[in-house]
Amino acid sequence: MKQLKIGIFGTGRGCDIAENFRLLGCEITALCDFNENRLKAAAARLGGGIAQYTDFDSFIEHDMDAVVLANYFHEHAPYAIRCFEAGIHVFSECISNGTMAEGVALVRAFEQHPGCVYMLAENYPQMIFNREMKRIVEGGTLGKILYAEGEYNHPGSALDAGFLKVYNYFPGHWRNYLPRTYYITHSLGPIMAATGATPKRVTAFSVFAPVEKDQPTARQCGDRTAVVTMQCDDGSVFRVTGCAAYGAHHNAYRICGTRGQIENLRGMGAKIMLRYNGWEIPEGMEEINCYEPGWHDRDEELIKTSGHGGGDYLTARIFLDAIREGVQPPHPFDIYAATVMSSAAILGHRSMLEGGTPYDIPDFREETWRKKYEDDRLSPFPGADGSAPTLPCCSVPDHAPTEEQLRGYLDLLNS
Repeated sequence: MKQLKIGIFGTGRGCDIAENFRLLGCEITALCDFNENRLKAAAARLGGGIAQYTDFDSFIEHDMDAVVLANYFHEHAPYAIRCFEAGIHVFSECISNGTMAEGVALVRAFEQHPGCVYMLAENYPQMIFNREMKRIVEGGTLGKILYAEGEYNHPGSALDAGFLKVYNYFPGHWRNYLPRTYYITHSLGPIMAATGATPKRVTAFSVFAPVEKDQPTARQCGDRTAVVTMQCDDGSVFRVTGCAAYGAHHNAYRICGTRGQIENLRGMGAKIMLRYNGWEIPEGMEEINCYEPGWHDRDEELIKTSGHGGGDYLTARIFLDAIREGVQPPHPFDIYAATVMSSAAILGHRSMLEGGTPYDIPDFREETWRKKYEDDRLSPFPGADGSAPTLPCCSVPDHAPTEEQLRGYLDLLNS
């Protein structure tokens, strides 16, 4: 079997991903990052013999089979298109497109280069409890799926200098402009994977609760969470958050059918609660089943060494299997589901800004949807060229950190 050559664009998160591709027998052949210090640190961590680039134009000319896009959260689409044009497979972190127009351009470019595999590198569906939920749903004992929830709740201390220096290291960083609906794939991806459903309509509301005035911050978004509701193609309803910041940290999911429901228990590790109606208990089960699920996987020992609860290894394996089999990854990791998730994030934010106005989520397989959004470049983030955002990132549009908060943020960065 040919050893696949992988390039890494963005060496922060990308370095962790590279380790999993190595476990799967790939060669990490090139690294690219505009930050030379991060580039050198990644090269030292991954070992000698790896080409290093500080510009994408040179990097994309390197001999590679696939590229991991681990650059800024909302800036993947233009680079994915460059990869397609070079005949290179794409493994893309987080949302696939930062604007609606980018989603259209991404799908069009993909369809023009049918030999390329594209995968949204969403790893949370591969966590052990989410794999178990998918297994139970596919077994049919829950009946028809009516409702599902996904919460990615990631609060953090404003005084965490270590986090700032690694993840939020200058005032114009995308995290300081991140609307609460946008970082949606960790909450939405697992329930799409488990149920097979695709969202078709979205509405959202936010909760404004900015960082206290005596705490350092450069965040332009003062919302603490957004609650996003979606109607799906099978008639079911999803309720998810983007990246929320309330209460205690947790990743929580629940799937409810006509006969029963399954959820992971907050604060209880991987523990599952599977419950059935008392009059519809499957043979061999109890009405209430509380247990630790197993991996049921040939690579269990390797999975346990991987990040994000084993999800990083399994996500990389799905991508490599698709390349070697000459197919696209399964729902919801394919390009069409990826652009649905990104559209839900983008249009959910617009719904929130408009007091919950519902938006239909496009299917970019259809030319009518492409025509509607091909010139829609509204964005809550500063442009790569330094241009200002064209959309508020917060439910209170004129919210901004105070000068004192910004000074405190810079002091923490320099501490």
